[in-house]
Amino acid sequence: MTTTAETGQSSGSKPSDDDAWAKLVPLDTRFSDIEIRCYDMVICSEIKPSSLEKHEWCRITKNLGQSSATIHNKSSDAILVDEAVVPKDGAVDIISGSEIVPGPEEQGYLQYRFTIMPAPESRTQLLQISIDPEHAKCSICLNIWHDVVTAAPCLHNFCNGCFSEWMRRSEEKHKHVLCPQCRTTVQYVGKNHFLKNIQEEILKVDAALRRPVEDIAVLDSSASIQSNLIIGSKRKRRLNMPAPTHEERDSLRLQCPQCVANIGGYRCEHHGAHLQCHLCQGMMPFRANLQVPLHCKGCDRPFCGAYWSSENVTQGVSGPVCVRETFRPISERTITRIPFITHEMNRHEQDITQRCIAHMEKTVPDVVAEWLRLFNNREIDRSRMPLNHAEMITASTHVCNDCYDKLVGFLLYWFRITLPRNHLPADVAAREDCWYGYACRTQHHNEDHARKRNHVCRPTRGNHHF
Repeated sequence: MTTTAETGQSSGSKPSDDDAWAKLVPLDTRFSDIEIRCYDMVICSEIKPSSLEKHEWCRITKNLGQSSATIHNKSSDAILVDEAVVPKDGAVDIISGSEIVPGPEEQGYLQYRFTIMPAPESRTQLLQISIDPEHAKCSICLNIWHDVVTAAPCLHNFCNGCFSEWMRRSEEKHKHVLCPQCRTTVQYVGKNHFLKNIQEEILKVDAALRRPVEDIAVLDSSASIQSNLIIGSKRKRRLNMPAPTHEERDSLRLQCPQCVANIGGYRCEHHGAHLQCHLCQGMMPFRANLQVPLHCKGCDRPFCGAYWSSENVTQGVSGPVCVRETFRPISERTITRIPFITHEMNRHEQDITQRCIAHMEKTVPDVVAEWLRLFNNREIDRSRMPLNHAEMITASTHVCNDCYDKLVGFLLYWFRITLPRNHLPADVAAREDCWYGYACRTQHHNEDHARKRNHVCRPTRGNHHF
């Protein structure tokens, strides 16, 4: 496959040895990419897989900036750009990701994807930094961090399991949780994902620093910090403090109900750790030894609905609390409509799924219940499940509303992808699969493409795998 500059164009001098600014990527992997090195270039290449003859079929001109180009049809017939017909001598703008066919539809032409390459000055370069492993060690166990957490305000770093155990012992014996390294009173602690990446790179370079699998298992069993914890309070409270006035409640809005009163035989210590609910922004005590879930297994965010329900609290005396319905087991949830996020928010695919369910004389709850049973029996591949801890989730797992919608969307994907074509409406069964399947980005901004191609399918192009 060759590319040549158009004769007579001021910008059409010989292709330079500089980096290509764009390329055409053929769907047929037997053919090579066409690199575009000039800002105004005629493309001369094979246009059908069945023929090795090369033809001039378009000219691609770079537009100002880095985000688009213009394709001019130089062939003797129409070409397709993102499924739109470009007549002979016509032109249209293209962007990175545009799909181009150098001939009329359904006549066996090659298919290409236009890709703009990043400018040399904007390409990410690997920055190598020398780090002394001694500076990446937990001061409690004296090993390289594992699942590193950072304490504030001192910003010292520890293994999650090590600090979780230290925190439990401190709360039993002391009025405050002190930093194990500098003895500063810890006010916050949370996971440090940036340092976790550094920790992993260090262990890749020097495998001798890795701990035995048994030690890692012990650390993970002790780890209790999943999101940011708020530890301690500088407010001093009398043991027999009267009920707060309306004005005092406003000033204590972020104080949890068990900080204000004894509820269910428990009242917070003034130095106790607290979580802030992701939904209502209210506070709840962090009681790691309870069997009541405090975090959504699908997103690791804290939610207070299950905790306050177990304490029979339906209204906070000092701040907001969630009702039980906001955070409960999957098996106790019901849904009456297809969630908006289903099928990558493609409303055409959602409508098709609704039609298929109705044609089978079923309802959305019927189908979700059936596929939830298969999911719970581990009869479904979970590799593309859009939730954290996918292998640990069962029908009895507590999840938030957002994660439940994601799970339902995942189950409806499996419902659709396993339907035989003869169970699909006639106008749907005739559609061709999109090259990029569920991962297609064009479906989000091109209504015609979203409607004409099937996107409830596995990608056959790109780096996405199911």
